[in-house]
Amino acid sequence: MAQPLMLGFQDAASPVMEELIHFHDHTLMIVFLISTLVLYIIITTVSTKLTNKYILDSQEIEIVWTILPAVILILIALPSLRILYLMDEVNDPHLTVKAIGHQWYWSYEYTDYQDISFDSYMIPTQDLAPGQFRLLETDHRMVVPMESPIRMLVTAEDVLHSWAVPALGVKTDAIPGRLNQTAFITARPGIYYGQCSEICGANHSFMPIVVEAIPLEFFENWSSMMLEDI
Repeated sequence: MAQPLMLGFQDAASPVMEELIHFHDHTLMIVFLISTLVLYIIITTVSTKLTNKYILDSQEIEIVWTILPAVILILIALPSLRILYLMDEVNDPHLTVKAIGHQWYWSYEYTDYQDISFDSYMIPTQDLAPGQFRLLETDHRMVVPMESPIRMLVTAEDVLHSWAVPALGVKTDAIPGRLNQTAFITARPGIYYGQCSEICGANHSFMPIVVEAIPLEFFENWSSMMLEDI
């Protein structure tokens, strides 16, 4: 999860998020190089005492400042398109979960287990147990098996919402009357926090998302317990 004074991304917990962080670092280095070059040119321009009022143009400079930006854009566009296609891939998911946004909570339906569905409300501050996080903890977590492809179907019942978990590299709009699809794989067990990322009304900031990734055998036990409770 995010930490105080944190400047970068959260630690990646999925292959897609690892790719996104690598792409961010790659692009940021290009930005630093361009910024340094522009700063150097500006400083040189305002500090030099050399002038030549007879120079009207330079064919070589115009060629360079046309070709070089095109090359830089290609270096950014190719890995960006690759990640976009990776994020759209949904290959043989092991589990499908439907997330429905409401004002102001999330509900989850495990479509492979027709009887498993529940609402997920934020735990009020006065009810938090020691070690739980304010404004991030829910009374029911979305539990998934780790290292398994998970397909998310995201929609809303009333207004626009957005289902987002930064550590997993997932952010999908929840639109009434429409099903959006995304997928992720958790690389390790853990608890991953997210929040609604589309302003949806007065309590927009009070509908957190908690994804708990556990080994497959523990997930099977959890699903059996949920079915027994029903």
